[in-house]
Amino acid sequence: MSHLPPATETAPATPADGDRSDPAIRLHQQAILSEFGVEALRGDDVDRLLQRAAELCAEGMGAEFCKALEYLRSEDMLLVRAGIGWGPDVIGTARIGADLASPAGFALKTGRPVISNHLENETRFRTPQLMAEHGIRRAINVIIANRDGAFGVLEVDDSREGMFEEADIAFMQGFANLLGGAIERLRTEGLLRAALARQDLLAREMSHRVKNSLTIVASLLALQAKGSESEDVRRALIDARTRVEAIAGVHDQLWRHSESGEVDLALFLETLCANLQSGAPGHRLACRADPVHVPADRAIPFGLLVNELVTNAIKYAYPELGGEIRIRAERAGDRLVLAVSDDGIGLPEDFDIGRASRSLGMRVVANLVRQLDGTIATPRSGQGAHFHIDMPLSG
Repeated sequence: MSHLPPATETAPATPADGDRSDPAIRLHQQAILSEFGVEALRGDDVDRLLQRAAELCAEGMGAEFCKALEYLRSEDMLLVRAGIGWGPDVIGTARIGADLASPAGFALKTGRPVISNHLENETRFRTPQLMAEHGIRRAINVIIANRDGAFGVLEVDDSREGMFEEADIAFMQGFANLLGGAIERLRTEGLLRAALARQDLLAREMSHRVKNSLTIVASLLALQAKGSESEDVRRALIDARTRVEAIAGVHDQLWRHSESGEVDLALFLETLCANLQSGAPGHRLACRADPVHVPADRAIPFGLLVNELVTNAIKYAYPELGGEIRIRAERAGDRLVLAVSDDGIGLPEDFDIGRASRSLGMRVVANLVRQLDGTIATPRSGQGAHFHIDMPLSG
């Protein structure tokens, strides 16, 4: 915002100029400026804001022409970025010198508004060719600036005789200040979006690498299991492999689909169950999940929890023949309810997951439920084993 006195010439008003001191004109200008202020706060496109400012500024000044000029530092030129009254080959193409010998350049370099009411007799500045070609007789320039520096110049021109007054500067500078603030805001928002996009890209790349590393670990565990002569060791290695694959599945989701560090629970469970199904051809896994997203730091223990419960059912529910294992995840307000059940032999009569268990899998389940701030129940309704876990969606 410039508080320096304007560079202006003194000349008597002409009848064609009208009475620009009329209070109605100033009230109209204030109304227009207020209207643009709302647009400047909401606008999300610099070119549209510049064009709208040029249109409203010309209306408020009762002028034929208005243009918003962007300063091209590398060329030391001013580009006509938007405007009204000019030919179609001017906007986005025409350039004006940004040196002190042009009215717009003087306003830009000194930060002082410039009024020139008689360009044909002007001795301070040269008349730019663009303005000469359009028969411009008078011009008024104010700088568009913000904390990033000078963006450019807002200029009103007219080919008719008349007088721009110092009071017009306040109106135009109001437009320029609103433009400067809006341009700074949009630039900051653009930088933030770029930073967030880069952060998201880095996070996705990291998840991709972690997923690949975990896949390699799972493959090594599978190879080790195949080469083991001990059945107990082989089973332990297979269990370890499925746990690693469950964690890898979360990172695969984050790499492929996540844009906010969250995992699509339905898609994740579908993939996890498909992997478990491939290792249990004699069983049928029926998986259903509500469309809900959970944070990645909760998806990992959740996936491990499902993995342990399903693996346990695969091992013990049906000792002789295979059977169905059902996995259901439902949203209940701000909580998530997980149910894993089967129609097998059921749990032992004295089973209590709250007590120390000889089963590593059940100890892991109990620890994961605590990690998720959940509660677990094993209702004895009907045939088979039933696990119900209630937990908050977010930690």
